[in-house]
Amino acid sequence: MSTTALDRAIKAAGGGKELAAKCGVSPMAVSQWKKRGLPAERVRAVVRAADGKVLAHELRPDLYDVESAQPDAAAA
Repeated sequence: MSTTALDRAIKAAGGGKELAAKCGVSPMAVSQWKKRGLPAERVRAVVRAADGKVLAHELRPDLYDVESAQPDAAAA
């Protein structure tokens, strides 16, 4: 089984409960992110909680450009 960017963020934050606390959500929300995907509005909080060890474009490549890690103009 491959490790996802969210799995790496969870590990970097110290676990699912710790990531949830740092992002201001419940541990169940983190569990749902693993099943359904990370909501766009939570990407920056996860990047901060992971101390930058996971980048926005790794979590949501559909929304963030690899070079700038900024929202794509097309997604706006």
